[in-house]
Amino acid sequence: MSMTITEKILAAHAQKEKVSPGELINVRIDLALGNDITAPLAIQEFEKIGMSGVFDPERVVLVPDHFVPNKDIKSAEQAKMLREFASRQKLTNYFEAGRMGIEHCLLPEEGLVGPGDVVIGADSHTCTYGALGAFSTGVGSTDLAAAMASGEIWLKVPESIKLIYNGDLPRWVSGKDLILLAIGDLGVDGAAYQALEFTGPVINRLSMDSRFTAANMAIEAGAKNGIFPPDEITNEYVEGRSKRPYTFYSSDPDARYKGTREYDVSGMEPLVAFPHLPEKVHPVSQAGHIKIDQVVIGSCTNGRLEDLRLAAGLIRGKKVHPEVRLIVIPGTQKIYLQSLREGLIEDFVEAGAVFSTPTCGPCLGGHMGILAKGERCLATTNRNFVGRMGDRESEVYLCNPAVAAASAIAGYIVGPKEVIK
Repeated sequence: MSMTITEKILAAHAQKEKVSPGELINVRIDLALGNDITAPLAIQEFEKIGMSGVFDPERVVLVPDHFVPNKDIKSAEQAKMLREFASRQKLTNYFEAGRMGIEHCLLPEEGLVGPGDVVIGADSHTCTYGALGAFSTGVGSTDLAAAMASGEIWLKVPESIKLIYNGDLPRWVSGKDLILLAIGDLGVDGAAYQALEFTGPVINRLSMDSRFTAANMAIEAGAKNGIFPPDEITNEYVEGRSKRPYTFYSSDPDARYKGTREYDVSGMEPLVAFPHLPEKVHPVSQAGHIKIDQVVIGSCTNGRLEDLRLAAGLIRGKKVHPEVRLIVIPGTQKIYLQSLREGLIEDFVEAGAVFSTPTCGPCLGGHMGILAKGERCLATTNRNFVGRMGDRESEVYLCNPAVAAASAIAGYIVGPKEVIK
């Protein structure tokens, strides 16, 4: 009867005593999520099959965040479709501009996801919520339509890979580096349709913001989901915040894994993923001082308060290199407001950065920072595929917020230590 945390959550939602990897099951979902790119197709399919109402107006969440504020007529029409559907269905959790944020920062902040949940979203980075000890995964728009109607979805139970992080996390190294380390080791398809389970002494001390970052990028190793066993740090985050009851699950000591990877991070330095794959990981000291044109600090990966504090602490009292554009995108309006209260926005603006309202924007090549041919961007985002942020002949490098801030000052990719000398 031994199971991993992922298997236990799926078994509970399938109303089964036990599930095994490879088994096809039908599970009850706790939340279904769509955004302004993926939800319009789901809405069309939902209405095509003649459904009059969603399974639960409190458990279908729509967040227009990719092209909001709207960048053109087409994006305005897509956002309008969400707005009108939410009104017809009387959805409790529709987040209009001014209330919205980047979906994977917003939902945990609002207490809409919690430990032990099963969450599906028509966005590949829905795996973010595994940081809370939930099973969360991305699906297609038609799957979202079916889930909005029925409150259920079928899944194949994934095998699990245990990631064990040992040692002491050095200064300037964060959750972004821990997941880049694993992606560099596993490769972008090394965990295809498997669960990445984050464990070990380093994980036990890791902040929630860093956990969200690491879980967010599980998909970049091909994983079905990433998951952190919930603990006191989790409980401190969800207690008083969660809108629903939650359950802490943990893996059995003798649970079976497809594989185990163990990392000692004591001597680790920040990592940089080179174009055009997140697996092309190099220590920042070996990046070679590559000249950059743009730096983006934000996204559903690294747009949280801890990220902005880290970057602002480095940039305070300094200036962005005159040949670099620094774009800062807080994950939610609350993060934006708290950054204002703490003086972080002043630090960035006085250094020469520009702020955006919460949006996915440049991460997917949408707006707010598109790259021209031949330009290079260093970003705290999650993907650096060909043409991801603009022209197919542009380049995107991935890093943590400290490296991003240091490089914005230097004008080339560099580690924080070189800037604070």
